[in-house]
Amino acid sequence: MSQSCESGCGSCSKECSSRKPDPKSMLVKPHTLSHIKKVIGIVSGKGGVGKSSVTSMLAVAMKRKGYGVGILDADITGPSIPKAFGINQKAYATEKGLYPVPSKTQIDVMSINLLLDRPTDPVVWRGPVIAGAVKQFWEEVIWENEDYLFVDMPPGTGDVPLTVFQSIPLDGIIIVTSPQDLVSMIVAKAVKMANMLNVPIIGLVENYSYFVCPDCDKKHQIFGESKIDEVALANNLQVLAKLPIDPAIAKACDNGQVEEVELKPINEVAERIEAFCKEK
Repeated sequence: MSQSCESGCGSCSKECSSRKPDPKSMLVKPHTLSHIKKVIGIVSGKGGVGKSSVTSMLAVAMKRKGYGVGILDADITGPSIPKAFGINQKAYATEKGLYPVPSKTQIDVMSINLLLDRPTDPVVWRGPVIAGAVKQFWEEVIWENEDYLFVDMPPGTGDVPLTVFQSIPLDGIIIVTSPQDLVSMIVAKAVKMANMLNVPIIGLVENYSYFVCPDCDKKHQIFGESKIDEVALANNLQVLAKLPIDPAIAKACDNGQVEEVELKPINEVAERIEAFCKEK
C-alpha cells in the first residue's frame, strides 16, 4: 500500500496487496425495457423464519398504497412466492425478453417455479448455476413498471445472497428473524455481510414473536422471550415490527390468498420502507 493511499480503490488504477474491489463495478444492468425505481431485499440468517410470507405481505401492503410492485423470488431451491399468491400459470417469453406473471392484484412475480414443468420438480443445481439464474431474473426479465421490486432471498450468506448483493443495486434490506437464542449470532452475520458490501439496512422484523390466545386474549411467547431489542441496540438498528404467530396467515399463504391478508405491523413496515426510500 502506498503511503499516500486514501483507500479509494474504485478510482485508483494501481495494483497492490491491499486493493479492495469496488462493489459498484460488479452491478448488473436490468433489462433495457425494465423500469424499476426501488429495490428492497428481504434476507434472513437462517431458514424457517417466514421470510417469504413477510416478503409477500410487504408487497401486498405496497400495492394497496397504489405503487407498482414486483417480487423477484431469488430462493431458487425453495421457491414459495407463487403458491402464496395462488399463481399457477407459467411465465412466457417473446423475442424481447421474459415476462413476470401478474397476481390477482397485479403484483408481478418471477420465480423458478413459473418456469418448471411441475412446481414439485426439484432444482438440483450447484451454487454458481443457481446464482446465474438469479442474475437472469434481473437481466432478462422485463419488469415494466415497478416502483418497488422486492427480492426474496434464500437464507444465509452463500452464493445467491452474495450474487444479489453484488449484482443488483439494492436500495436497502430488511432482515427477518425469530425469537430464539440463535438470533443474535444470525442477525450479526447478516449485518456484517451487508456492511461489507455497503448495502443499507432498513431494519429488523421479528416474525413468530408471540401468539395471542383466542380464549384469554393474552400474548404468549411460544419461542421464548424476545431478544430482538437487545440485538437491534447492539447493531445500531431499528426494530420495524414484531409479528404474531397467526394460523390465519399461514392458511392464507397455503391457499394462495396472501393478498387478502392485512396486518397492521406489516403496514407500518411498508410506511417505514416508503420513508426510508424518500430519505435516500
